[in-house]
Amino acid sequence: MYLHANAKLGLAGRYALVRAIEEGLSLKSAAAAFSVSPATAHRWWHRWLAAGEEARQTLSCLFDRSSRPHRSPRRLAPELEEAICACRRATGWGPRLVAGATGFAHSTVWKVLRRAGISRPTRAAKEPANRYEWPCPGDLLHMDTSRYARFLRPGHRVTGDRSQRSRHWMRPETRVGYDYAHAIVDDHSRLAYVELHDDERAATVTGFVERALAFFAEHGIVAKRLMTDNGFSYVKNRSLRELLASHGIHHLTTEPYRPRTNGKVERFHQTMAREWAYGLAYRSHRRRNQALPHWLDHYNRHRPHSSLGGRPPISRVHNVRG
Repeated sequence: MYLHANAKLGLAGRYALVRAIEEGLSLKSAAAAFSVSPATAHRWWHRWLAAGEEARQTLSCLFDRSSRPHRSPRRLAPELEEAICACRRATGWGPRLVAGATGFAHSTVWKVLRRAGISRPTRAAKEPANRYEWPCPGDLLHMDTSRYARFLRPGHRVTGDRSQRSRHWMRPETRVGYDYAHAIVDDHSRLAYVELHDDERAATVTGFVERALAFFAEHGIVAKRLMTDNGFSYVKNRSLRELLASHGIHHLTTEPYRPRTNGKVERFHQTMAREWAYGLAYRSHRRRNQALPHWLDHYNRHRPHSSLGGRPPISRVHNVRG
């Protein structure tokens, strides 16, 4: 069924209009009753009269007709259109380069390619989602780091003033560095632990992991596996390797250039950035950092999690498998 996007009446309204005229209402009165022009009421009434019994039963006579003309004398011959399409398929060029190669106008080439459905390159097929969830808390912990720029005063995103932006960033005293948010998320419960540090060096990573394991142990979670990317401070960190070995934790790494393997903590960083780092206006990075523990407690204990059926992560911490 084809209905114009800006049509005043839908299919039910058009049928009601012609039924009202059949029952004795004049065209002018019916048009006023259905808030359309008399010309519109005249068009649908006479299409109804000219239609056959089958068209009336299926209401196909009340569909919008295509505005495409019956004849297009200025349209290119099929063999010329095929030459344009062949050039596009062979080279992968856009309309302008194809136009230069075939000698036709750019607008003509674009219309030909659009009618053929090849005006845009075909998108690569997306890999199917490979979702997984370990059965118990602690079976797998996801770890990653995110970086947030420090600031001494709100920027133009908050104040709306861009006049001092360039000169402000050129002064050396305003370059205050970055805060590194180290995060670990439990695969089953999504319980998260985050700390802010000045760097992501090996000693910092090891100390963070040690405190994170103590945090999860306080909630009755004994870690068995830890997944990270292939960062130098993870895979070449002797102190981290010794710490994991002392706790009997198996260290897993993701495939290169495959962040989706560690997707739960990647998604957590997106949520944290949207709701904590950029969700509110802070006077400085220190105020932003002071708000992190409050947001993290809200995330773990109160915030509904879509993948947990609208429940917070803490609701899964003490669950026992059936």
